[in-house]
Amino acid sequence: MAISQRLHNFSAGPGTLPLEVISAVKEELPLYQETGASVMEISHRSAAYIAIEASARAALRRLLGLGEGWHILFLQGGASMQFHQVPLNFLPRAGSADYLITGTWARKAFAEAKRLGGARAAASSADEAFAYIPQRYDPSLSAAYLHFTSNNTVYGTQYSAAPDAPVPLVCDASSDFLSRPIEMHRYGLIYAGAQKNIGPAGVTVVLVRDDFLRRRNDALPTMLDYGTHAAKCFNTPPVYAVYVVDKVLQWLERQGGVAGIQAVNAKKAVLLYDAIDATDFYRGTVRPEARSQMNVTFRLPSTALEARFVEEAAEEGLAALKGHRSVGGIRASIYNACPLPAVEALVSFMRAFEKHHG
Repeated sequence: MAISQRLHNFSAGPGTLPLEVISAVKEELPLYQETGASVMEISHRSAAYIAIEASARAALRRLLGLGEGWHILFLQGGASMQFHQVPLNFLPRAGSADYLITGTWARKAFAEAKRLGGARAAASSADEAFAYIPQRYDPSLSAAYLHFTSNNTVYGTQYSAAPDAPVPLVCDASSDFLSRPIEMHRYGLIYAGAQKNIGPAGVTVVLVRDDFLRRRNDALPTMLDYGTHAAKCFNTPPVYAVYVVDKVLQWLERQGGVAGIQAVNAKKAVLLYDAIDATDFYRGTVRPEARSQMNVTFRLPSTALEARFVEEAAEEGLAALKGHRSVGGIRASIYNACPLPAVEALVSFMRAFEKHHG
């Protein structure tokens, strides 16, 4: 592997993977254990794959302290499929559900729910271009659930804590899953596309509490019924993606688990935000109390300088720093596997760039 040619990757997704996981995957790619084939070629009903999936589930239970009352599903279709699947299963035909609208993906989830019934926006930060997290919302005691997006990749905001709710929480945790502890008893369901923090694109992890699962609607389409997948392996799962997820989860345990990686993530975020706040040349785009530890967004004095920043950063081996096309600016995604030296290199570049162009 040409390790020396790897860049510091700040991509918002698919995001960087731990190098030791990539190296292990490379070694096993032609031949997995005693199967006589690669992981991509073995049956999803084989003992070898069943063991991989069991290992991944066991690691998730350890990392989050999940009891047997939780189902762990490995599904396809990304988080975007969950935008529809959640209300299809849990939004009662004549009932309602509450949604907190804090960014692009929260808004898309809300739109899908409205297609199916009585979804209600209980709070929104759209009035300030999603630059903050609403501290208050209008709760409904009759809501089937409260849906929120814990971290917003486009705008760079993150909930510092899960919202208080009189009903079960449903969370799109795609971009900060396993980056910090989760109070699982407050949730009915959590879903996360793997490609930010726990693996490659192609698999979505869904955690659903058994008592919440039993509330789902009747007569659901077989493939979109969470109960189908909680009961058994119904169809071919994304075998290779789950295999990599298992390795990333084992890597995460070696980092000290969720608490251990949270400490590293905090250090990276403080380093980068301090560099932004140290000067008027760089300007953060969201309120300080709502800043994400996963997606750091900021602006420069002009769009021309931002384009120059991205170009020169790439020349220095700092990749994928261009902000989302809908908002512009700069975005550095510093997920779990983004190493501290990458952030240190970015901060060093920022100081040099300001000195030259400021």
